[in-house]
Amino acid sequence: MGIKVINPGLQTTVQDSGRRLSGHLGISNCGAADNYSFKLANLIVGNTPTKAALEMTIVGGVYQFDENADICLSGSDFSAKINNKILPFNKKVHIKKKAVLEIGETKDGARCYLAIRGGIDIKHFLGSASTHLTTKTGGLDGRSLKKGDLLKIGKSKINPNNIISLDLKYSTKRSVLRITEGLQKDWFSDLNWNTLLNSLFKVSKKYSRMGIKLEGPSIAPANKKEMITEGIALGAIQIPNNGKPIISFVDHQTTGGYPVIANVISIDICKVGQLKEGDSFQFDLVNINAAEKMRIRQSKNYE
Repeated sequence: MGIKVINPGLQTTVQDSGRRLSGHLGISNCGAADNYSFKLANLIVGNTPTKAALEMTIVGGVYQFDENADICLSGSDFSAKINNKILPFNKKVHIKKKAVLEIGETKDGARCYLAIRGGIDIKHFLGSASTHLTTKTGGLDGRSLKKGDLLKIGKSKINPNNIISLDLKYSTKRSVLRITEGLQKDWFSDLNWNTLLNSLFKVSKKYSRMGIKLEGPSIAPANKKEMITEGIALGAIQIPNNGKPIISFVDHQTTGGYPVIANVISIDICKVGQLKEGDSFQFDLVNINAAEKMRIRQSKNYE
């Protein structure tokens, strides 16, 4: 009983809010690429915001439900139908046993999320159900879903009569990513910073859950000294030898040897999760205090 994968789409994985304190083992936090949409979908079906759900990239897939279920789709707008009827986003929908959910291509950003009341019941690795593709750990055998996979739906402890149906429209606009200064900010000249903040950057073909390589003007650090390898944070903007920025993402390596000019602020990481090849955007510099106030304000949406 649960969900049968008829077609897994382009890249569908089990994700939750991520694992903690695993960096010393060489495994990043992982978790949903667009954590805002992931949490929103869970809340709408009545789950806690951290329950495991399905993350779909570019193309969703086809899934058959072998039991009744309450579901919600959130994130970027994908074409979606249940038994050939159009399925709305950001609304709780009750589907019956044997129903077939078809999720087509994205109409906008990179990812959408399928939350089911009770969550995906799957074995945890280091305290999380999230799939870490690089190390092939977590999720379902550490990999993307494939045809024929069976997923078990967890038991809900919430009275369905008490579930509030939220009618929220989350915007996945990503034309601007807000950043704070990085640890090696002083390695870069005023001209470098002017280039970073006043140029349009484009997502290259080389983008994944591990990192996003950007196209655009080159940024060469004024300081040419060799850097000692150090820890890398989620959202760090590294400048490699070719001067083309790389944004570290949810499956990022835990150490690196390139200077970090800036960091994407935490509440804009969800926007990074919706970037796809060809998307263009600019960076906007904010200070740490402003970034923290925005984070606190956003967190109240989940309370």
